[in-house]
Amino acid sequence: MANPMIGRVRWLLVRLAVGVSIAYGVTFIVLWTQLEKRFVFFPVAESLYTPNDVNLEYEDVRIRTSDGLTLQGWFIPGRPGADITWLWFHGNGGNLGHRTGELALAHHLTGANIFIFDYRGYGESEGKPSEKGTYLDSRAAMAYLSSRPEIDKDRIVYMGISLGAAVAVELALTQPPMAMVLVSPFASVREMAKLTLPFPPVAWLVRDHYDNISRIRRLNVPLLVLHGDQDEIVPISQGRKLFEAANQPKRFQALEGVSHNDTHEANPDQFWGTIDSFLAEF
Repeated sequence: MANPMIGRVRWLLVRLAVGVSIAYGVTFIVLWTQLEKRFVFFPVAESLYTPNDVNLEYEDVRIRTSDGLTLQGWFIPGRPGADITWLWFHGNGGNLGHRTGELALAHHLTGANIFIFDYRGYGESEGKPSEKGTYLDSRAAMAYLSSRPEIDKDRIVYMGISLGAAVAVELALTQPPMAMVLVSPFASVREMAKLTLPFPPVAWLVRDHYDNISRIRRLNVPLLVLHGDQDEIVPISQGRKLFEAANQPKRFQALEGVSHNDTHEANPDQFWGTIDSFLAEF
């Protein structure tokens, strides 16, 4: 005859296991929501500036994502004869209007074509930002560039800045560029969570989000990583860790005295000079 006490113990253990699983699931959802709020997405709806404000010719374009959203982008034509095109993945804050200064510098110093777009939920782009959404947005941007007859599809360079580096890395898995420049990248959200959140199981709970380090090991495209040695948001150790995991050819440039949000202007000669010399090799 079965012991009723053993049966009750087993039932209690099952209930406990189910309860723990539910608790971890809820914790995961809450934690990821908090991570998104704290350092993943900071969209701004109103765009105060356009390339006109920095004397750049441009086309204001609308692109359509595979899930039916309309995104805003700017196409800035390069100097006559320009053969390189930058596909620009901006960081997690603001919108297109906050990038006019760096776009002007990039255009002036490289002469390349530039296409930059706002992720869903940023500026005039429809929808709400999410990790999956940014990946769909990047594919729509690449499809738009590929549709322009004057663009040499073999001479497209990805410029990924901070969060944009993660979007660029993911896109490169299926649509590898001529080269990729990553500025202030992180190894993964898991690594960032370990640095910023004290909750012990946090790394396990967020392990699959923007996992740059596992993806970059599968890439074989020329890579340049630039990172400020005074970066207060994404420590330079994150950029070095991602760089070490990447395949050759690759180059790492520490930007002396540079923080997270002034990489392109604190020492423009070093920043853009490094990019110029790197791209000249390909």
